[in-house]
Amino acid sequence: MLRVVVMVSGGGTNLQAILDAVKDGKITNTEIVGVISNKKYAYALTRAKQAGLPAVCVSVGDYAQREDFNRALQKAVDSFAPDLVVLAGFLVILPEELVKNYKNRMINIHPALLPSFGGKGYYGLKVHEEVLARGCKVTGATVHFVDGGCDSGPILLQKAVEVKHGDTKEVLQQRVMEEAEWKILPQAIDLIANGRVVFEDGRAFAGE
Repeated sequence: MLRVVVMVSGGGTNLQAILDAVKDGKITNTEIVGVISNKKYAYALTRAKQAGLPAVCVSVGDYAQREDFNRALQKAVDSFAPDLVVLAGFLVILPEELVKNYKNRMINIHPALLPSFGGKGYYGLKVHEEVLARGCKVTGATVHFVDGGCDSGPILLQKAVEVKHGDTKEVLQQRVMEEAEWKILPQAIDLIANGRVVFEDGRAFAGE
């Protein structure tokens, strides 16, 4: 049984998609053991409590030094003894040590088709705003493993989404979530839980 901890900063729609997929049997061999947020009033924490899951907040603002926050965050993650850490909209630069400790055991969902529209500063509505400004006809979402860079780890899954004439960044964000993020993030967790991910030459593949 794969032990999963989910880290999130906002409303937790991807968290909800994961919880629903576990309940519906779309994610198998998996137990969500806890939720961590860096925001005290993130609705994701409410979703976790409603689901009967342990939920904790580790906020940068509660610590005088960044090193203290880093240690507290590492401690919080380790306390759940997870096999997999899922970043579902966690908008904090992770401590280097945490990333190293969970190498190939930490995934992130990004609201674009990496490597396009990724990297520093590309998160949330900013991604969709830039997609529209560039005149892209297709966008999507990416699940990738986390490494020491920004959106640079091995890509596991991607799903394309059509950009429609007249889209606003908010409309496009919602479509990307509904048609891509909420589908491929649960799919990725199920692949990992059932030993169907292989690494080769620094790349990740979904195996049979």
